[in-house]
Order: sequence, then structure tokens, then C-alpha cells
Amino acid sequence: MSADAVAQPARKRVLFIINSLAGGGAERVICTLLRASQDELRDSRISLLLLDREAAMYEVPRWVEVEQLDCRHSLIRSIWSVWRALRRARPDLTVSFLTRSNVANVIAGTLLGIPAVISERVNTSSHLGSGAGAAVARLLVKATYVRARRIIAVSQGVADDLRDSFGVRSERMAVIANPIDLDAIRVQAQSGAPVEMDAPYAVTMGRLVPNKNFGMLIEAFARSGIDGKLLILGDGPEREALARRIDALGLSGRVVMPGFAANPFPTLARAAFYVSPSNAEGFPNSLLEAMSVGLPVISTNCPSGPSEVLADLPREQIGPGVTFAPHGILVAPNDPDAMAEALRAMSDPARRAGYAECAPKRAADFGVARAKDAYWAVIRQAVASA
Repeated sequence: MSADAVAQPARKRVLFIINSLAGGGAERVICTLLRASQDELRDSRISLLLLDREAAMYEVPRWVEVEQLDCRHSLIRSIWSVWRALRRARPDLTVSFLTRSNVANVIAGTLLGIPAVISERVNTSSHLGSGAGAAVARLLVKATYVRARRIIAVSQGVADDLRDSFGVRSERMAVIANPIDLDAIRVQAQSGAPVEMDAPYAVTMGRLVPNKNFGMLIEAFARSGIDGKLLILGDGPEREALARRIDALGLSGRVVMPGFAANPFPTLARAAFYVSPSNAEGFPNSLLEAMSVGLPVISTNCPSGPSEVLADLPREQIGPGVTFAPHGILVAPNDPDAMAEALRAMSDPARRAGYAECAPKRAADFGVARAKDAYWAVIRQAVASA
């Protein structure tokens, strides 16, 4: 064996953890980061731990070792199963996404002496909601997040909430916006089949859950009086309630819900504009994905991220009602009248053309290479300090 071979340091094992690869923004982001990380194999062994047995909507690179558990969405089972998995694998560092994975990761890692980096994808206070269950969840987050070696927040609003509501010190956090794989999106936009629509349409997408507030958007669409159709891509537990709302407002045939689309980009690329009606976001992935294919956008000024993308400002500096920001229109959250006004404003072809021109340029500020390098800088620093 040569002296060089003896001196060569062993590769560090980095284990990524997420609930599953079912359809969702965090799942898409972790796969995007992994695909971009192949050059990190020089110094690191990269593996992925999935907590739940759910069908994968996104592909993982073949060179990533994958282990799938069967935690069945249970936090207690997740903590126990992650502890057992970490005890077997003995990684040098773990990197987890989503709240349940983060809590399980920190608890298991603390018991085994394995440092954890956690990535908070949502505005935690808004995501946890209220009630007895939410109070318990808040206590768990507060007790565990402060024990992570580093916390990556997807927007400054998420970091501020973790500091103010959960006691996480600012110096323990790094703000890294989600990566947008512009090249892959443009290829997919040209390669797939769009949802067939027989009239111009506005589009939105996301899981059909209360927090996404598609009911408010449907109400605003009815009040706006604009021509064309509204297309909602996604699926979830609110589907039947939204269908009843569409019928009650006399919008059958004008509001279309075709379900989840593994490749939504051909449909996005042919839309007139995109709308995000959410009550809260960690970081608005779908908004930037729509912008990357040249769509003008409307978004609620919710916590956290839309104001940072569209106006380069904290949300507190945006006024009420409708704001015509440099990169899109911002609307007060959960305000159907303001949203209706924004829909009417975006129906102006000249305004759409102006926002469409700047949209891809703004999306390019959130490219994959920037995010990947920032993530691995945090990982390397955490491994070195351990």
C-alpha cells in the first residue's frame, strides 16, 4: 500500500432522512439535492433513510443507498426506528427534512452521539396550528431543535419564527432557499403531455389540504368575474369539500381538478398565469417552478418566502390588500376580495407580459448549484466540528 493511500482520509458517511418520497415540495427538493451531489462522493458516502412505506413519486440517483422503514406516520415508531437504523449504520452525520423526521433524528442522534443537521421546510408556528396536539408538538420541537448541530431554514421568515417561537439561536441557523432545477424543468415542460384545456386558464398546484387554501381561491375566482378557467393540480383530503364548493358557486366546468401530476410543467407552461393562495409556506417551491417556465404569478403574502421571492422584502414590509411587487403580485392572506382584485389585474395582457419577462430571470437566482454548495458547506462544517 502506498503512502498516499495510507494518508487518504476515509470518506464520511452522510445519511439523509425524510418521511417518504410521496408527492410534495420537500421530497422533490431532497431528490434534486441528491442528484446534484454526485461530486461529493469523493469525500462522502451518501445514503437515504425513508421513514414510511409510501409509493415514491420522485427518483433517487442509483448511487445513493436507500433504506425504507415502516413507521406508518407515527412519531413514536419513527423515533424508535430511526434510533435502530442509526445504531446499525453509524453515520458521521445525519441531515433530515420535515418536522417528524427532524424530531426523530435529533432524539435518536442525541442518544447515540451522532450529530444532526435538520432542514426546516415550513413556517413552524403556522404549520403546527393550535389545540392540544399542536401544543405537544410545539414542546417537542422546542425541546429537540435546539439540540441539532445546525438548522437549515428555507427562508428568513422560517428562521425568524424558529428564533422567536422556539428559542433557536440565530448563529446555529443557515438560511438556504430551495433549489430550482431550471434545466430539468424546461426539459420536462417540453417532453410531457399537458392537461387538455379548451379555454385560457390560470393554474395553481399543491396538496389539497386546508393550509393551501384553495377554497379561498375558488371563492375569489367566482368574485373576480374574469374569463377563462381555473385549473387546480393536486390531490388530498379536501377534494370532496372543494368539489362541493365549486358546485355551490356555479363553477362546474370552469374550475377543473384533474388530480396529481408527476410532471406538471407542460401544463404550467401553457397557462396564462399562476396563483398561490396558501395560508403559510416554508418556501414557495411551486411559485418559483411556475416562474421558471415564464409564468407571471400571484401569491398570498403568507409566512414565509413569497415576499422574499417577489419583492426582496420581509413580509412585514408589504402593505395590506394588493401589492404590485417587482417580480409578481402579492395579496393579503385569506382575503378573497383582494385575491379577486389581483386576478382581474393579472387578466391585463400588458401586465402579464411584463411579469412573464422577468419571471425566469428571478427563478434563476434560486438555481441548484448554489443551494447544493450551501448545503454541503453546512454539512462539512458540522462534520468537522463533530
